[in-house]
Amino acid sequence: MTVKELAIGDRAKVLGFNEGGKAYRRKLLSMGLTPGTEICLERVAPMGDRVEIHVRGYSLSLRKHEADALSVEKL
Repeated sequence: MTVKELAIGDRAKVLGFNEGGKAYRRKLLSMGLTPGTEICLERVAPMGDRVEIHVRGYSLSLRKHEADALSVEKL
């Protein structure tokens, strides 16, 4: 499952990174998106390009293709 499959308010656990997301892996890891971390989808931009997630006590805005690099499990 990816972040784009979540609805606003859904909580999920990061499982790892999808094959297509290798370019963003280091960037996402440095932002605290490590396997086992719990995230919550806060909002989606009107045109859908940005998503805002709550992770480790802060809000993080990611582009849709960066967020799709994450493999998550809905809680």
